[in-house]
Amino acid sequence: MPTVEHQLSIPSLSGIDAAAREFLARIGDHRLLAFEAPMGAGKTTFIAALCRVLGVHADAVSSPTFALVNEYRAGDGEPVYHFDFYRIEKPSEALDIGFYEYVDSGCLCLMEWPGNIAGLLPEETLIIRIQVDPDGIRTLRWED
Repeated sequence: MPTVEHQLSIPSLSGIDAAAREFLARIGDHRLLAFEAPMGAGKTTFIAALCRVLGVHADAVSSPTFALVNEYRAGDGEPVYHFDFYRIEKPSEALDIGFYEYVDSGCLCLMEWPGNIAGLLPEETLIIRIQVDPDGIRTLRWED
């Protein structure tokens, strides 16, 4: 089956929630979302927007840099898992927190710095790349 390339531009922070709604509408049934981008590109900010759109209390969302994973509740009561693998030095650290139990749960898993555990990512993981253009526009790109 041929892959389809997608892209979504976010011109400014004022449009981030609308972009998050559009993104969720466009990704279909994907539950494992891995965000690749350089430091400061807006991974956590976009994940916070996704969570807001899903009905997670806005003050609950923060980067799990030290805990590695945060669990939130969407408006429908479903768990949403937010991972930050920035500080991972070896993939076994992700296994120590029960990574496969999370990704096998069927719940939405939002991952930052997935390259640090690339060998552990299930095949169905959707890789989303965030690019920051010189004019500040963020562009998300993914293939499925």
